[in-house]
Amino acid sequence: MRIVKIAVVSLFLGVTLGADFDLLIRDARVVDGAGSPWFRADVGVRGDLIVAVGALSGKTADQIVDAGGLVLSPGFIDVHTHVEGRSGRGIEGIPDAQNFLRDGVTSIVTGNCGSSVIDVGKWFGQLQELGISVNLATLVGHNTVRRTVMGQANRAPTSEEMEGMQKLVERALAEGAVGFSTGLLYIPGTYADTEEVVALATVAGRFGGIYASHIREQGAGLHDSVREAAQVGQQAGTAVQISHFKIKGRSRWGRIGEALELVESFRHRGVDIAIDAYPYERASTNLGVNLPSWALADGSEAVANRLADPEIRNRIIQEMESMLEEGGYGDFSFATIANYRPQPEWAGKTIAQVTSEMGRPSSVDAQIETVLEMQLAGGAQMIYHYMSLEDVRTIYRYPNTAVASDGGVQEPNGSKPHPRSYGTNARVLGKFVREERILTLEEAVRRMTSLPAGRFGFLDRGLIRPGMKADLVLFDPETVADKATYGDPHHYSEGFRHVLVNGSFVIRDGELSDRRPGRILRHRRRVE
Repeated sequence: MRIVKIAVVSLFLGVTLGADFDLLIRDARVVDGAGSPWFRADVGVRGDLIVAVGALSGKTADQIVDAGGLVLSPGFIDVHTHVEGRSGRGIEGIPDAQNFLRDGVTSIVTGNCGSSVIDVGKWFGQLQELGISVNLATLVGHNTVRRTVMGQANRAPTSEEMEGMQKLVERALAEGAVGFSTGLLYIPGTYADTEEVVALATVAGRFGGIYASHIREQGAGLHDSVREAAQVGQQAGTAVQISHFKIKGRSRWGRIGEALELVESFRHRGVDIAIDAYPYERASTNLGVNLPSWALADGSEAVANRLADPEIRNRIIQEMESMLEEGGYGDFSFATIANYRPQPEWAGKTIAQVTSEMGRPSSVDAQIETVLEMQLAGGAQMIYHYMSLEDVRTIYRYPNTAVASDGGVQEPNGSKPHPRSYGTNARVLGKFVREERILTLEEAVRRMTSLPAGRFGFLDRGLIRPGMKADLVLFDPETVADKATYGDPHHYSEGFRHVLVNGSFVIRDGELSDRRPGRILRHRRRVE
């Protein structure tokens, strides 16, 4: 009798204890992430789950959002990011990750290109205590593991060193990493042979983890590098994700289709391989990639000693000149400074421009001297015009290309980072879908949601289905647009009305909320 009275009072006061949903989104144009044609429906959310999709006009909810025919899609999953803390600029220092949220991203994978945290369990604990706005997963990076055990040594590991690296990879996977990454262009990973990579990737494979690779060469050696990635996957028993797929160098523009055919040929042979890419014709990485890799071995003091030796310095310069010529570049006007700490005012200028401002000749040799001086002073983050936009379009026509930014956590400051950290998904939706019609809306959303979710084992995300996590984005396909440019990159994307992470609003009516409902994502792994 007492219980009945409480129920009656609750109904009289209008308390919604009996509401069907916590949130009901009405009249949405649902693009469900599977690539299927959009359909009009209501979506009900309870807690962090989608619990109903369909005609829900008779249902009640604590909160109701009238979509008004806007597109409702799963939250976007960016599987190639770099958000580990760098001088307070990582997600630890900017936990709201607003640049990702305002681009529709609700889940990110970091630890790419062979660079990651080494103590995964400790880092996850710190992030959970801090609170973050996006869901986060990490790979464990080969360069970080190798550097921890071997420093910057340019040699093969001893058996003891190999065992030590395998233990670090195993610990990271056991603590929640979703796979193993390599950056075979970068030191010290570039000094490893394929056998070493296979031995470490095999550890990740035992846990069901993926092998994600910034392959060894994206220029003249692109095809051999794709073959190496496939070989690692086959021998290690892992799925393979080739990161930020591209073909570098003016001399090779127009030939990316051949590399895509090679990837597809491995799929036909049973290799579980796919790719991701960002929708820009310029890349961003460090200044040191302009030097031969052997010159960067063993740390900054060893590099300085090599450059102080006239004979070795001349050899380095000759190889740098050959690298320019082989790529089809006449000078360093294709290389723009994004961030150089000793001279922050150089951000946005090319190596050719700053060389001229220094009063030096406009020759390639003078520009190389500028590069070497900057490298000795700590290096710089750069933006390189490596690709053609038509090649990027070709990559996006390939159905197994996921959308991924290769970006980091950003907020407005004096640097000039690559705009991909702000506008990757909006650029695809605005430029490649609405303007150029390279992709349908449904296909673009699939590349941002269920495709990456399936690749990385996030089996409860990436689709709008009952039982899936309520990571959701409501946006206007007619106005969604990227606003970040190379010259003025610190601008958030537009057109995203609401963004929910695990059923909580992180962007509501275009405004950032104070909630941080993001979670750590771990692979659903196996151990044989």
